[in-house]
Amino acid sequence: MLRFRSLPLLLLCLLLVALSGFSAYRVAQRLGISDLQATGLHRLDLYATSLEREIGKYAYLPGTLSLTPEVLELLAGKGGEQASARVSSYLEKLNERTGTLSIYVMDTKGAVLATSNWRRPDSFLGEDLSFRPYFREALEGGNGRFFGIGTTRGEPGYYLASALTGDSGTLGVAVIKVSLEQLEKSWTTVEAPVLVADENGVVILSAVSTWKFTSLRPLDDSTRAAFDHTQQYNRRALQPLGIKAIEDYDHGARLVRIAASGPETVSVYPVTGRFLEQSRTLPGTPWTLTVLSHLEQVDDLAQSRAALAAIGAACLCLLGIILNERRRHLRDRLAAREALQKAHDELERKVEERTADLSAANQQLQDEVGERIRAERTLRAAQDELVQAGKLAVIGQLSTGIAHELNQPLAALRTLSANAERFLERGDVDTTRTNLGRIADLVDRMGRITGQLRNFARKSSGQSAPVPLCHALDNALALLDTRIRRAGADIERSCPVAEPVALCDANRLEQVLINLIGNALDAMAGQPRPQLELAWECADGVVRLHVRDHGPGLSEEAQARLFEPFFTTKPAGDGLGLGLAISAGIIRDFGGSLHGANHPGGGAVFTLELPLAPAP
Repeated sequence: MLRFRSLPLLLLCLLLVALSGFSAYRVAQRLGISDLQATGLHRLDLYATSLEREIGKYAYLPGTLSLTPEVLELLAGKGGEQASARVSSYLEKLNERTGTLSIYVMDTKGAVLATSNWRRPDSFLGEDLSFRPYFREALEGGNGRFFGIGTTRGEPGYYLASALTGDSGTLGVAVIKVSLEQLEKSWTTVEAPVLVADENGVVILSAVSTWKFTSLRPLDDSTRAAFDHTQQYNRRALQPLGIKAIEDYDHGARLVRIAASGPETVSVYPVTGRFLEQSRTLPGTPWTLTVLSHLEQVDDLAQSRAALAAIGAACLCLLGIILNERRRHLRDRLAAREALQKAHDELERKVEERTADLSAANQQLQDEVGERIRAERTLRAAQDELVQAGKLAVIGQLSTGIAHELNQPLAALRTLSANAERFLERGDVDTTRTNLGRIADLVDRMGRITGQLRNFARKSSGQSAPVPLCHALDNALALLDTRIRRAGADIERSCPVAEPVALCDANRLEQVLINLIGNALDAMAGQPRPQLELAWECADGVVRLHVRDHGPGLSEEAQARLFEPFFTTKPAGDGLGLGLAISAGIIRDFGGSLHGANHPGGGAVFTLELPLAPAP
């Protein structure tokens, strides 16, 4: 509920934060652009002054050649054959002194009569340069200005031309080619890139080398054909610079974007992105000087101020939310206190009711616990009686064999006692002593038989103790000795060298062993040579006894109901079907298990598993 009630207020706060950040960004950007515009105008003044000063140093030089008589005589054809060499030598020295690229003189037809590079293989001497615009402008107006790329050496430069006049009128044209490379190098260290475009919109000077000889506007086919005729750019490709206008400002400024058009240029300032473009026409030339101020710092400052404004608005909204939540929390707290008091009163009433119910339930539970304890004791006693009844049932099965076993010693005792009486009458003491010794042996034998039967028949305590398992198996075989001999069974018994010891009750374990061996003998009843295999094995802290007979094996029904009470495969009157059920329960009480299955080689095999006793 609180979340849904605060959602409209949260959305309103988010809207206010967004509007505050956007408004602060726009205002900061406008202010930054205004400052950048004022800085750009100052830079325009500096760049224009430096360019005018660089060109002004050489503006007077072409006209001064009309003051040299040798130059006028050469143009008038009065200097003879050596006039061209003398003037060229003079121009060579003048070129070295002034630091220009070249100085040359042309006649009225555009043929070069003397040049400062007359000693070089690529000299202008004798060339026809009448196609150059500066030649025609000088003849028509007295002066010519032109920026182009030389057709001989391919060097870009600024051409200053002046008409040379004599008494008979215009005799020719003097031309000086000036390099502006030094000026360009000085521009590369400034904070913002600058460029100069000629009347054709072609960048002829730039602080960025990759911008040079690119066009600021598209060039049509007729314009490119005129360039090919004048060879102004010496057939350069003149690719577009790619300036895209975004927004116009006052005083001729505008926001533009320059996209990357090739490999990244290494420069001290950005050459791609958004710029503030400011342009000015250079006096006395058809050129346009443009300064491009990058907006990176303006954007960073605007973003910082927008972030501060958004943070401030967020803080105010957060304070408002906190105050509103505090007011709501106090109101809810008062309501909760009233509800809590009502709930407390109701709880006390219910506690009193539940206390009475719990008292009655507790008394009932105590009665049930006592009844459960008595029932458990009764069940335990019944189980013990059932185990004892199983023993007595086994004793009943063994009684016939034991009685037969005792009959022979009793008959022998009767005969030996009668013989001893006659030998005494005859005075044969030695023979009498021998008969009495035999009588004593028979009595011991009968005592052992009855002692084993008495030990097996007594009621065990059920307490676990270390029991040597091979010894317990021998006791069970001794009790079944008469039955085994009567059945003519072969017993194969194996026991590990180190006799295994398990924690269990010896008397109850012997009962289980007698049940398993007796069932195996019953399964092989009627066979001429019954065979029983008994083998102990130890592994992983447990000991296993495998009792295998060579009888017909277990049927599917017998395997499914093997340990079910009162289930038996014996004829009626031969058993109650409790032997395996009691045996399984005894082994479970010892922490072990009892399993029965058919052996792959025939017959049935029962596996008794017990945990080994810890080493002493």
